[in-house]
Amino acid sequence: MLFTNIFVPTLRDAPAEAEAVSHILMSRAGYVRQLAAGLYIYLPLAWRVMERVNRIIREEMNAIGAQEISMPALHPADIWQRTGRWDVIGDEMFRLKDRGERDMCLGMTHEEIITWLASMEIRSYRDLPQTWYQIQTKFRDEARPKSGILRTREFIMKDSYSFDCDEKGLEENYQKHAEAYHRIFKRCGLRFYKVDSDPGMMGGATAHEFMAPSPAGEDTVALCGKCGYAANTELALSIPVSQRAGRMPALLSEEETLEDIETPEKRTVTEVSNFLKADPMFFIKSLLLIGNDGPFMVLIRGDQELHEHKLQRIMGDFRPAEKQEVKEILGVEAGFIGPHNNELKKVADISLKEGTYISGANKAGYHTKGIKPGLHFDAEWHDIHLAREGDGCPECEGIIKTESAIEIGNIFKLGRKYSEALKATYLDEKGTEHSIIMGSYGIGPARIAAAAIEQNNDKDGMIWPRSIAPFDVEVIPLNEDEDIIKTATSIYESLKDKGLEVLMDDREERPGVKFKDADLIGIPFQVIIGKKALQEGMVELKVRKTKETEKLTPSSVSERVKGFVKNFCM
Repeated sequence: MLFTNIFVPTLRDAPAEAEAVSHILMSRAGYVRQLAAGLYIYLPLAWRVMERVNRIIREEMNAIGAQEISMPALHPADIWQRTGRWDVIGDEMFRLKDRGERDMCLGMTHEEIITWLASMEIRSYRDLPQTWYQIQTKFRDEARPKSGILRTREFIMKDSYSFDCDEKGLEENYQKHAEAYHRIFKRCGLRFYKVDSDPGMMGGATAHEFMAPSPAGEDTVALCGKCGYAANTELALSIPVSQRAGRMPALLSEEETLEDIETPEKRTVTEVSNFLKADPMFFIKSLLLIGNDGPFMVLIRGDQELHEHKLQRIMGDFRPAEKQEVKEILGVEAGFIGPHNNELKKVADISLKEGTYISGANKAGYHTKGIKPGLHFDAEWHDIHLAREGDGCPECEGIIKTESAIEIGNIFKLGRKYSEALKATYLDEKGTEHSIIMGSYGIGPARIAAAAIEQNNDKDGMIWPRSIAPFDVEVIPLNEDEDIIKTATSIYESLKDKGLEVLMDDREERPGVKFKDADLIGIPFQVIIGKKALQEGMVELKVRKTKETEKLTPSSVSERVKGFVKNFCM
């Protein structure tokens, strides 16, 4: 491809709203343009990247026996209503009516549609197992689209679905997908983790996410370098620092004495701990919440944060009690409530199970010292605190570190959630009917591309992993000298004959402009043909990532680059 024949509208400056490195560089390098919030046009360079990513995905999906299909992006509402998700999913779903006033939606995922297909076509155990996949446009009405192509309202997704007779078959398909995902992300040149995750609206019992570490990531993962424990902090377990160090809160002796201490106008843990000159770890934060079954109290240690998502998994939907509700239910204003001397249901973090604590005295202006779990209050015990850097690993003696990451893929064991709702069944050898057991597996090709940029860039621009770069090599003649153009063209044709994707910068531009654009768009290898080197019978080969250069004869360039492309890992 000649540079004059491809549309690459580079910019001096990125859009003002661009914050993520990938958004800044893709805008400046002429890869994408924003149509509206969360809506992007993929220009030629970006689309070549997407095609290469999708090619890798297809190769690995086909290798595990998955079969590619294509499903509509426009869905009738009744299928979603039959699974209950029409009412559960909120404003993220694009809803509309057709000209017949029938409710429709734009698909944000395809579990309902694929299960409907299975219900119509699968009859016998002889039809199973099946794995079907597609690379399809999805729609999600994000409240706050941001970070360029990382968080959009329209996006491309590879989603695959497995259908099996039993749990053993599901487990085999689940592991096949996990292994395929490892190969896909490794081939795309990414650093990534496979972490435990929350199935969320997808349902099912087991789920994992594949996370690419990056400061632009909106997720946080908890990792143990000693045993390999890895989980999204939405459900990551951990042992708080003080417990890991064997420092359990104990302010008093073993005497079962409660002491009310006056704490005028001191309501928060910070205010009371400063007033009493006691570490926040000695405090219980008592929170009154209103759930589906009425009010309940949540207890969290003063030096920790409640993880609301963990609590929601246990208690369902809830909201904080309003100030007036606190007064009506507990007879005291917010800021002075405690876990003792009331009959409310209590859910407490496991870090509070031992020790002696301070909390609200359930009377205005006072806190109580000497509160002991099991003696002064009972509770349901759960890990509901946010795992933090430095906490202990829940599975070994290691220490947790946390890292921001981009979700690039996920896998779910759906079980029979959708097949039962949509009556996708099969007959076994004895003619008995059973619901099909399912798995769901997603990958975001655009997220792979953005994560690759986030992980591979420098002050001059992006540095594409070779496997997903828009071109393998760029040929850069530095002026219009006849010998230079003749040599550049010969090298260009020779590289193409080797089966490589080649871009030649044939523009009438200054060398500085060509160098700057070449580094910005990030093609892995550059062949530079300049007058001085050519007078010596040589040209330069530059590796974009390392900036290392070597001089080669023009006739040896194609073989050398071919070897680099074949073996270069980054």
